[in-house]
Amino acid sequence: MHLLGIDIGTTSLKGCVFDEKGNELASVTKAYTLITEGERVEFQAERYFELFKEAYDELNEKVKIDAFAIDTQGETMIFLDEAGKPLMNAIVWLDNRADKEAKAIEEKFGLKAVYEITGQTEVPAGYPAAKVLWLKNNAPEIFEKLDKIVLLEDYLLYRITGKFICERSLYSSTLYLDVRTGEYWKDMLDFIGIDESYLPTLHESGEKVGEYNGATVCTGALDQISGFIGSGIIREGVVSEMTGTALAVCALSRVIPPYFDGIKVPAYYVAKDKYCLLMWAPTAGMVMEWFRKNFYANTDYKIIDEDAAQVAFGSEGLTISPNMRGSVMPENDPELKGGVYGIDLKHTRGHFARAIMESIACLLRQYLEYLQLPIDEVISIGGGSKSPLWRQIKADITGKNVVTLKNKETGCLGTAIYAGYGCGLYKNVDSAVKGLVEVKNVTKPEVDKTLANEVYQRYLSLDTLFLNRKGL
Repeated sequence: MHLLGIDIGTTSLKGCVFDEKGNELASVTKAYTLITEGERVEFQAERYFELFKEAYDELNEKVKIDAFAIDTQGETMIFLDEAGKPLMNAIVWLDNRADKEAKAIEEKFGLKAVYEITGQTEVPAGYPAAKVLWLKNNAPEIFEKLDKIVLLEDYLLYRITGKFICERSLYSSTLYLDVRTGEYWKDMLDFIGIDESYLPTLHESGEKVGEYNGATVCTGALDQISGFIGSGIIREGVVSEMTGTALAVCALSRVIPPYFDGIKVPAYYVAKDKYCLLMWAPTAGMVMEWFRKNFYANTDYKIIDEDAAQVAFGSEGLTISPNMRGSVMPENDPELKGGVYGIDLKHTRGHFARAIMESIACLLRQYLEYLQLPIDEVISIGGGSKSPLWRQIKADITGKNVVTLKNKETGCLGTAIYAGYGCGLYKNVDSAVKGLVEVKNVTKPEVDKTLANEVYQRYLSLDTLFLNRKGL
């Protein structure tokens, strides 16, 4: 059988077709540019479906698709009228317009109740509950016409099957899903002014929900959960890090850790009694992409790696804070900006390239420390994992072995596994993962721990300076 996994990230769509043994047979990528204006970040909702169709048709011409599933970015949402038409552009997860509403939700429920019900440790402006409340408060003319509220995967499933359905992992960060019961949180819905009739019917990941062009359609997952599955994270002690547009660090837990003041790590629903502890930053690879466009004239990343490789570990004192679109963890601060310290006349663009890589590696270490779990290894996925230099920097700064996998498209593979499970090809997800996910190489730390700690502490000092805004 031929299984298609489609991964729809923040700025690109990737589709891969695999055979039942996990061998990649065909792939396609569709890039797109977001609409940004101040704190607002949007995209044409209909264009998401057009991109899906283009990718599906191209792949189906190469290899006949038997079953497929879709994973998408979290929190990106679309408001629909009674005819199922978008009332406005999709509001992308990076959008911070609902800061006032997020604060109102936090004040109403408190972080303890929010965590114990939804698994979320913060109430960021980007989360759907806050955006629904923003729509109610700031665009009543649209809110009056509102019939359905969907996330990106739901919208595509609706366009493909005609059904308003969703899967639970994507809803973990809406703030209106009870991750312990897997049902909607009524008190939150009441507060933001909607009821369950506005929302899709909840399903598990990997359920058959329809057919499209002769192929079985199955529910997928939050993109981080699909990457989690496609990375082989089916036991505790292994962590994945994905450096794509954002940075995401995932670990498996069979329970939701108990709440304590200052808890930073949210628990996302994967399946019944199975959670993904996830930490993420809005910008990671996006910083490198911004740097490439503006300082390398969109040249190949290989050239950037070559320049950065000529610079000594520590970037000769150059330190960067990569928070160019606010911060969610370890502090929720949508107003936080990125910055640079230690610029000297000796520094070149290669120094800046390496300093960006080191900043993301420091952010990764910061997240691993917050997890407070025994970690055997870090599995590196996403675009950042393609750089041997960046992998070495991550190993050096974290002090952990960094593992890459034979299949680089872990998000697509994880989603294809859900499709294979949903159509009955695989007995369960865990057995499929054991048979399909293979290690390619292991990068071990090489730099002296004292030097690595110096670079890390310098990063933390700059991070603290920007968070506190002292003298700025």
